[in-house]
Amino acid sequence: MDRQAYTDWARRAGHALIALAVMLAPAAVAAPLLTVAVDTGTEMPMAGFKDGQLAAGFHKDLGEALAGKMGRAVNFLPLPRKRIAMALEDGQADMVCLYLPPWLPGKFQWTRGFFPVAEVVVSSTAVPRPKTLRDLSGQPIATVLGYYYPELEAALGKQFVRDDGYSSSGNLRKIAAGRLHHAITQQNTLDYYLKVGEKLSIHPPLVIKRYQARCALSPKGRVRVPEIGKAIDQIVKDGSVNKIISNYQSHLR
Repeated sequence: MDRQAYTDWARRAGHALIALAVMLAPAAVAAPLLTVAVDTGTEMPMAGFKDGQLAAGFHKDLGEALAGKMGRAVNFLPLPRKRIAMALEDGQADMVCLYLPPWLPGKFQWTRGFFPVAEVVVSSTAVPRPKTLRDLSGQPIATVLGYYYPELEAALGKQFVRDDGYSSSGNLRKIAAGRLHHAITQQNTLDYYLKVGEKLSIHPPLVIKRYQARCALSPKGRVRVPEIGKAIDQIVKDGSVNKIISNYQSHLR
């Protein structure tokens, strides 16, 4: 082989090796995956969907933040609420967040509570402001179909008058239209509803309860409590959780 032929061969060989390296590099450094289940019946600010895929909301921001702290790539799995437990049991999803154990029976591992949530009663200014839950006795209250409200049940018993709707935002629109005077929702939902420009004439909300939402982990998943727990500690400490919440309540007050 003469010098020119050798040079050409070496150049071609080098190009081939570079191309092979480029092809193999993504596989070699691909981040491990985290699959997060999300209830398709959830609305903003918890979750917003576009073309069947998660596009915005607490679930998306939180999943991305946790995956980033664990050095994982995140994949969101939108599912109807009734299928989430099965997906976790079968290992189709690694976890679901912003839940409490009573809402999701099953043999799941649970993280500590870390995402602050307040459940409130919103009341129109067309009626006197309720000071306690007993002030709502016998009055229709907009509730979400299929949801259980133990605090209202305990305080009012048979005088807890439900008016079931399909969503919290729909129930708030009932108040805006004067069709009902009271509704149960989350403070975050109310804040977002007002943020996007909806108009409500309401009293300061009556807080029913406050709690710290958690994440449930699949027994067949790719992550365990110590790993996700470390990531949770980091996003709480560095202010990521507060930032996620504030992103959906800017300019509200």
